[in-house]
Amino acid sequence: MDQTQSFQFFNRGPSPIARLIFFALLSLLLLFIDARYRQLESIRYLLSLPIQPLQRLATTLYNEPGILWGDLGAYIDSQGNLARENQQLRQQQTVYATQLLQMQILQTENTQLRKLLDVSEHADFPMQMAEIVYVERDIFKRKVFVDKGSQKNVAAGQVVMDETGLIGQVTRVFPWLSEVTLITDKDHAVPIQVLRTGLRAVVFGSGDISNLSLRYMPISSDLQVGDILVTSGIDGTYPPGLPVAKVTQIERDPAYPFARISCTPLAGVDQQRQLMIISGLHKLPALPTAETKTTDVKTKKTKRSKQ
Repeated sequence: MDQTQSFQFFNRGPSPIARLIFFALLSLLLLFIDARYRQLESIRYLLSLPIQPLQRLATTLYNEPGILWGDLGAYIDSQGNLARENQQLRQQQTVYATQLLQMQILQTENTQLRKLLDVSEHADFPMQMAEIVYVERDIFKRKVFVDKGSQKNVAAGQVVMDETGLIGQVTRVFPWLSEVTLITDKDHAVPIQVLRTGLRAVVFGSGDISNLSLRYMPISSDLQVGDILVTSGIDGTYPPGLPVAKVTQIERDPAYPFARISCTPLAGVDQQRQLMIISGLHKLPALPTAETKTTDVKTKKTKRSKQ
């Protein structure tokens, strides 16, 4: 069997024209049935399910370049706006944080000023408020300078305190400034009294802003950790009863005659900026000198000889 005969064998069946007429008539019949009786709705619905994704894909591919370009432009604009808004918010946050910090500082100062005013109203001696303007730059000295001087009747020797206790003493006076030596200065000493027992002693500065030393106390002294030390007022410089320090550590070694006692200042010697200067304390009689003692002895002998 040659190639022509095999081709004719496999091409058996209706002719193409017959097929066209058949399918045309079938289509018209289906259209008539669908239009007349609505019998093909379910078939059309089932056929639309796999066709709908293809339809959406074709629509997207047709319109996507313009949509993508528009979305890209909107995204770039939104990112730029977000970056500018973020920068503005950061700047506002910095400003607000600074303002909040200033308000906190002002609130703290206001609270301290109220406490100082309350102390001055209930005190038995005149006071005037002062503010620290300079701090001694020498690390071995504990001194500050306040904004009150001789123009405000500040004198050397006056006591400086805050709302919680003793700060120091005025040591030098200038027209508009005064130098205040803190109680923690290594060359400063304060006569004190133990509030619990009434024991008198002297507390010395150590050069450390947070440490005082209670020296020359026998190991048998009645002292305990937590004892409060107040000014005794014996020397006439400090008024009695001002809080000075609290005992924090006691070392008693039998090999040494004196105990080693460390104290912590009660006042904010390195914290507060607003202080109070005490003036007008009662002055004690002057200490007798050697010449005065000799004169008193001679006077007593003369009175006895006359008797």
